[in-house]
Amino acid sequence: RDASQPWTYAATPCSNHTGVTLGITKEVGKPADLARRLSGLDLLSEGRAGWNVVTTDNAWTGANFRRGGYLDHADRYRRAEEFLTVARALWDGWENGAVSGSPGAPAWAAPGAVHQVRHRGPQFDVDLAPTLPRSAQGHPVIFQAGDSGEGRDFAARNADVIFSAHGNDFDDALAFADDLRRRLRAVGRPDDDLRILPGTEIIIGVTEEEALEKKRWIRLQQVTPATALGIAGLLWGLDLSDRDADGPLPKEDPVVAENDGSFGARRITDPRKVVAEWREKAEAHRWSLRETVIALGPQRGHVGTPAGLADKFAHFVRHGAVDGFNVTPYLIPDGLDDIVDLLVPALQERGVYRAEYTGTTLREHLGLREPLTHRSTTDRRQAG
Repeated sequence: RDASQPWTYAATPCSNHTGVTLGITKEVGKPADLARRLSGLDLLSEGRAGWNVVTTDNAWTGANFRRGGYLDHADRYRRAEEFLTVARALWDGWENGAVSGSPGAPAWAAPGAVHQVRHRGPQFDVDLAPTLPRSAQGHPVIFQAGDSGEGRDFAARNADVIFSAHGNDFDDALAFADDLRRRLRAVGRPDDDLRILPGTEIIIGVTEEEALEKKRWIRLQQVTPATALGIAGLLWGLDLSDRDADGPLPKEDPVVAENDGSFGARRITDPRKVVAEWREKAEAHRWSLRETVIALGPQRGHVGTPAGLADKFAHFVRHGAVDGFNVTPYLIPDGLDDIVDLLVPALQERGVYRAEYTGTTLREHLGLREPLTHRSTTDRRQAG
């Protein structure tokens, strides 16, 4: 017991854990530290904090940010769920109204209003009394971005908001949203209980032609020769740094190797198929390697006029494909100017973007219900 630490917890000797997670040792108190940091941020911001619960399984991350190395893809969600369960228990350790209202009160918290949190699980052992009260929104808003079946199930059980890569094509976005609604119903949540915010880049021009020309200019700035060779190298599984980005695609077949996702590298299910498609398109259009990467590489965005984009986004929202967009500016901060000055007024005219705030917390701004654990407690009390 170390009273000098911001959290007080009982530490037990670490032991190798060989059950759910391979190669990971049980950790003591780690959720407590992050939960307190988030709780403090939530209080200081008056209920405007959120937590993007990122789950990473590669060995590099494990060696640097948790005890152990590689974490099996499915096990990372088990670990994340236990981590989040402990954090929520700590946030709920203070009852509503626990803070004494009188400056003359003998203690900051009302007697019996702060509860000890004891947790012993496969990943974590925690035994402590949380030191911070609840914020105005109860819990920080939980964000998550998982596209696998396990990731979507995790979001359905735990998240308030899900980021996605399904925001370009309407039919694809709607299929993703419908799948999430089925998963929400399966775990007993309302099917509108999870906000869907696909990541997107928005490029705006006064005319369609101007918007497309702007897109071409932006892509040339984003995909430098070195960037193009790096992206193509991930696909081919080869070091292409000595090649000419303005020359043809590599003649070699891709090397199919295990990609552990280190440093953000995305897994490619079938690189041979993708390479064949790239070669076909590059030959038909006489594209260089760099031009091919620009045309066929990672794409996530919308291009058009303010009115055209506002009509498109209104259609996405009104038909249940998304609840909004997580904007990735092509340039910070200037990339947001066109959105604020041109797109937002057009969205407001169509009634799909608020004209004024009706709440103060992030949870209220997103139109979310109270935290999941608060609802569960209420339901149990009513059932009893």
